[in-house]
Parts: sequence; structure tokens; C-alpha cells
Amino acid sequence: MKFSLRTSLVAAAALAATAAFAQPAVIFDMGGKFDKSFNEAAYNGAERWKKETNKPYLEFEVTNPTQREQAIRRMAERGANPIIGIGFSQGGAIEKVAKEFPKLNFAIIDFVVKEPNVQSVVFKEHEGSFLVGMMAAQASKTGKVGFVGGMDIPLIRRFQCGYEQGAKFANGKVETFANMTGTTGAAWNDPARGGELAKAQMAKGADVIFAAAGGTGMGVYQAAKDEKKFAIGVDSNQNHIQPGTMLTSMLKKVDVAVYNVMKKHEAGLTVLGLKEGGVDYAMDANNDKLVTADMRKKVDAAKADIISGKIKVVDYMAANKCE
Repeated sequence: MKFSLRTSLVAAAALAATAAFAQPAVIFDMGGKFDKSFNEAAYNGAERWKKETNKPYLEFEVTNPTQREQAIRRMAERGANPIIGIGFSQGGAIEKVAKEFPKLNFAIIDFVVKEPNVQSVVFKEHEGSFLVGMMAAQASKTGKVGFVGGMDIPLIRRFQCGYEQGAKFANGKVETFANMTGTTGAAWNDPARGGELAKAQMAKGADVIFAAAGGTGMGVYQAAKDEKKFAIGVDSNQNHIQPGTMLTSMLKKVDVAVYNVMKKHEAGLTVLGLKEGGVDYAMDANNDKLVTADMRKKVDAAKADIISGKIKVVDYMAANKCE
């Protein structure tokens, strides 16, 4: 009995030691960790953790859909902990592998997986998009603003819906145009198509365009620069990409989410909105002269009202429509 107990304690100690020295793993999705958008925000969060802890992490960049599950399982077989999948497209693979490795911790960004060892991190994109929609309507001289989305999925419709609500809140007569780039993963990395859609909206009078399209947004920003219009970035602070053209960026703090998961995994659902500091709009030296004090005052007032609950922003994914 004593031998059995001692053996169990030694085994438990060994397991704890292994867990303590386990390396986290980050699986970046299509577009790569330097997409200047969603994946790069995740990379910045992982790098922050690495710098603060002086510990390494494992990583893999998915280049085609078949690699997602393979990469996650390979990390699990290596004992990586936690294993973080970046983007909703990895939800199914995370769920499957998490069931196979119940003693390891997993996380998914932008999707919900209901497994006891998975942390699901989602954002209230509609709240941040409401703020940049307000800014777009206030900056517009034509009263017409645009939106270019990436893959046509409910998540991107959530951005669009919040943006349109914010624009109409600032100017009840504003006209909005919206286009999605495509229906497959390729829609996230097609800057040429992004530029075409942006120019088509500009031809109809839009002078501010918000892109929620990953790498495709680069084409939108270039088109705005060429046509001397405004663009709004997404996910990361993209104000520096085309200084003088970027009105602002809708910050979706994927970097904070990844950093927090690597620092302390907490199974269950984590929702990050304005109140939690998970979304916001970006101000820096690149757009300081483009945003007037009055514009910012109104946006900040709305931000406070959303946080307090005075302003209710419709969530497309909850309502299945944009009111």
C-alpha cells in the first residue's frame, strides 16, 4: 500500500513537472503570422508572452485547410500546453483533438468549443465597429460610406452590422455600401479584389471604407490612397500602413487574448467587448490630425454609453439580422 501510494505521488510529481515545462503552441491560420491583421495580432501576443517569461513557444502557419487538424494533433503529441488555434476555421479541429487529449489544454480564438479542456475566446466586434462607423459618418463629406468584408460568414456580418449602426447613429441620412470578397478562405488574401470592390464603392460616392478582410484589406487601403479617400483598418492598429489615408482602425485585441491564454489558461467561454478592453478604435500620430476633437468626443461618449448599457448595439450573430 505504501509502495503504491509513493509510486502514485512520484508519478503525479513527474506529470506536474512535465506540465510546468510544457511549451505553449500557436497555430496561425491562412494568411500567415505577418498578415498585418488578425494572425499578426496573435503573433504579437505570443511574442509579448515570450519576452516577459523568457520562454519559447511552438508555432505553425497553416497554408491549406488540410493542415489544421494535422498541426494541432502534432502539437498535442509533442505535449504542447496550451495549444491555441487562431481563427474560427480551426474550431472543428480543436474540438476533435481536444477530445483525444483530455489532459492537455486547448484554446480557440473566434469560435466556441464546448469541451472541458478548451478555452473559447470571442469578441464583441459589433461594439468596436459601431465606434468606427460613427467616425466614418462624421468624416464623410459625401454622406456615403463603405464596407468590404472578407469571407461571407456571420462573424464578418457582425462587423458590417455594427459599422452600419454606428454610421447611422452619427448621421441618420448616411448611405452605406457593403461587399464581401468571397465564400472561401481565399477571400482573406486577395488584395486585388479588395481594391476592385473599394473602387466600385468609391465610384458610387463612398469616401470612407472600412475593411474587415484580413490581407484583402491591403488592396482597400491602397485604393483609398490612390483615390485620396479614407480607409479604416481592422484587428491590429493599421494606421501606419497608409499614413494620412487611414482614418482609424477597429482594434480587436487578439494579441491580448493570446497573451492571456498563454499566461493562464481558463477553460470555458471568454467574451471580450468594450467593457473588457477587447475592442476599441485606434488613435496615434498617424491619424491624430484626421480625427477632430469633436469627432472623438462624440465617439467616446457613445463608447461610455455602450459600456453602461445605455446604447444597445445589435449583434448580428445573436439576432441573425441587422436592424
